[in-house]
Amino acid sequence: MSMEEPVGETAGKPVGETGELPEYAERVLDVADAIPPGRVMTYGDVAEWLGEGGPRQVGRVMALYGGTAPWWRVVRADGTLLPGHELRALGHYREEGTPLRTAGPAAEGHVPKIDMRRARWDGGTGEGPGTGGDAGGAGRAADRGAGTHT
Repeated sequence: MSMEEPVGETAGKPVGETGELPEYAERVLDVADAIPPGRVMTYGDVAEWLGEGGPRQVGRVMALYGGTAPWWRVVRADGTLLPGHELRALGHYREEGTPLRTAGPAAEGHVPKIDMRRARWDGGTGEGPGTGGDAGGAGRAADRGAGTHT
């Protein structure tokens, strides 16, 4: 299944038919859109930023609706690349210059991890959530179909 295939539903109808996303999903995707290239936030960071939900709720939103958002910028706290999407994510990380840690020979497939100490973004650099600018959420439902990254 590709990342852009609709899989989420809103009020029993596919998101593309209703043109609406749940309000929490809109907020999560706004934060994902605001993360600068080369930086990441954990699922828990996003929930904490919003003051609502937790890592699992953010992960669920990203799985159902995050296909056209920069899903690779919302990550696991340990820096492990998303299983099943490692190569796609790795391509984005390399393109954006996201700091990575080289995997040791014991790591399955020798896939690197994100260097969380250097890549983690706290939203406080004058860019991103809460800075007054549109983080990409205006008209989101019209230009973003549902998708999954899990």
